[in-house]
Amino acid sequence: MPILECQKVSKAYGGLLAVSELSFTVEPGEVYAIVGPNGAGKTSLFDCISGVNPATGGVIKFKDREIQHLRAHQISRLGLARTFQTTVAFDSQTVLTNVLVGGSFGRDGENPALRFTSQAQDDALDALALCGLGNQQRTLAGQLPVLARKRLMLATALAMRPQMLLLDEPFGGLNPAERAQMIELIRIVTRTGVTILMIEHVMKAVQALADRILVIHHGQQITIGPPSKVLRDRRVIEVYLGNVAPMGPEGVPADA
Repeated sequence: MPILECQKVSKAYGGLLAVSELSFTVEPGEVYAIVGPNGAGKTSLFDCISGVNPATGGVIKFKDREIQHLRAHQISRLGLARTFQTTVAFDSQTVLTNVLVGGSFGRDGENPALRFTSQAQDDALDALALCGLGNQQRTLAGQLPVLARKRLMLATALAMRPQMLLLDEPFGGLNPAERAQMIELIRIVTRTGVTILMIEHVMKAVQALADRILVIHHGQQITIGPPSKVLRDRRVIEVYLGNVAPMGPEGVPADA
């Protein structure tokens, strides 16, 4: 049974249809990537799935339960967490405090204004260790460089103990060496059993991680399939890059 199922999901902003009757499924343990040009509707789709901005049509099921009418904190408590394009953090607070507060969002009965349970603290420390930030617990979040901030945002989501994680452009703003580190970190996360749904523009990272790719344009599906097939599809190259680009030796656009 799919862990996530979208059935003809649409999202309209006034007269603008950002997502148009989009249907796909994500299997447990899968790394599933969604790609497309800017304005294709990728983040709008994430907003619908995570409850940030509800869909205007269609059905979204997580673990066979309809969630399209639930609020973000209700969805998170079912086991679905999300990161964002920008590295959101409480900059004046420590790394550990950020992860504790984030983890409490996905936990029934937690009130981060009052106290954190020992279990919440253990989960936060485990998430920090997994993301390579175990020795920076007392560092202020605002002092972290870009890659560490991305690691912090991922740790904050993992402290919620999700079964599925939505990653919105995790490779944005990273140099090639940092991208390689993030690829390895995401692989480590998947080995813990977390399912990944990822929006990304960096095609080499997508190819390295994704089991399947969904390509969308103007909120509609162009194609779905494994990277070896999708990244050689001429329609994808034309839609995603705007022209026919030379291909690298492994089917990745040479300038991706």
